[in-house]
Amino acid sequence: MSNPWLGIPLADYEGHMRAPGVEQLNALADLFAEALSFCRPESLAILGIAGGNGLDRVDGAVTRRIVGVDIHPEYLEAVRERHPELPLTLLCADLQRELPVQEPVQMVHAALVFEHAGMDGCLRNAVDLVAGQRYLTVVLQLPSRSQAGVAPTGFASIQNLKENFRLIEPSEFCSVVSAMGLALVRERECALAGGKSFWMGIFRQGR
Repeated sequence: MSNPWLGIPLADYEGHMRAPGVEQLNALADLFAEALSFCRPESLAILGIAGGNGLDRVDGAVTRRIVGVDIHPEYLEAVRERHPELPLTLLCADLQRELPVQEPVQMVHAALVFEHAGMDGCLRNAVDLVAGQRYLTVVLQLPSRSQAGVAPTGFASIQNLKENFRLIEPSEFCSVVSAMGLALVRERECALAGGKSFWMGIFRQGR
């Protein structure tokens, strides 16, 4: 079966994420910037890079290598066109399957990825990309009493994601990641205008 993300134009995804009652792009960019400030990575991988939201927050004097991974070639082409100034390596790949071999990076960032891709192959790919003694930064969506997991907006294609979407409790995620040798070193919650909340965890590999 084809991955449902392949049927979602970038304009639909970004329109949904900006829509009243969702309004998540700025919050995700702010959390990414916070993670960058904490980790200060010389090399970075972004899983599920989509259209490159938040790449304007990267300090080129600090981060000299960026690997972006997404399953949708249209998304990657948009990133390439929007950010020609960045040292980008863009990979079109399914995060649930084995990724092409890449040199490890000092920070791997995955925002709202595991809810769609699960924690099996995707999480192993994320951990395998982390260089020793460096960071995995994760943003998870928290349960909301007022909104569904995939909020209804005017972008019908987005509703095709519902079947494969599963919220992940931060405690569950922390337990699995701890067993893989990464320790939680920073966490916080971020409330959103639409009634949802995000949780960000920063994990360090090694002791």
